[in-house]
Amino acid sequence: MTTSDDDGTHGTAGRIRGVLFDFSGTLLRIEPAESWLRAALAAAGAAGAAVLDDAGIARLAAALERAGALPGGASPSLAELPAGLRALWEVRDRDARCHRALYTALARRVPLPRPELPDSLYDALYDRHRTPDAWIPYPDAAGVLAELHRRGIRTGVVSNIGWDLRPVLRAHGLDRYLDACVLSYEHGRQKPDPALFALACRELGLAPAGVLMVGDDRTADGGATALGCAYLPVDHLPVDRRPDGLRPVLDLVG
Repeated sequence: MTTSDDDGTHGTAGRIRGVLFDFSGTLLRIEPAESWLRAALAAAGAAGAAVLDDAGIARLAAALERAGALPGGASPSLAELPAGLRALWEVRDRDARCHRALYTALARRVPLPRPELPDSLYDALYDRHRTPDAWIPYPDAAGVLAELHRRGIRTGVVSNIGWDLRPVLRAHGLDRYLDACVLSYEHGRQKPDPALFALACRELGLAPAGVLMVGDDRTADGGATALGCAYLPVDHLPVDRRPDGLRPVLDLVG
């Protein structure tokens, strides 16, 4: 990946002393919908898993993904949602209860194809996405974080999310390289609110002008530029299609 003036990184060489990373779609990627559903079926009970063949699981997973029920996956069509769910969508990352209520409600918009499947499947789907096994690190994530740590660059995660992702980072060995973790639901603010980036910069102990924000959402993550941070976009792609998207970070820091 190449950078340009439009990336918000022009003139950053030598002055970046800290790097903030988005979580989902940047450092790690949520598992495919089908494996997510299979794991939730197993968690909801063997009887539930037994009533769907492979084709049925694939159809149900695709329907759930179209509904936007997989956090970190495709977004729902807001125009097709009732007003109550649209309102939840807007605040989902500011409150843990709203986050769970939204995504379980989105999943419930997909009827279970067989009455033998327990209704608890919807809760199992939500619980599955919060487990370390549901998240796959990008191939270069650990290497880039380790090299930044070696160079003395302070690093952190700033994420719009409705649950504590620290156990996921810890399970994948990434937390050892991080100096800060700022989560929207813990502060009642979400990106692109400059206040959330300001808090993350304070936790790094750095002025925004010395911090680079890296993320896959140009609106949410790119909001850091309003505070004076530099911004480097990465592509929101499956892990096997983005083997080295984080490597340009190393060219931008001292």
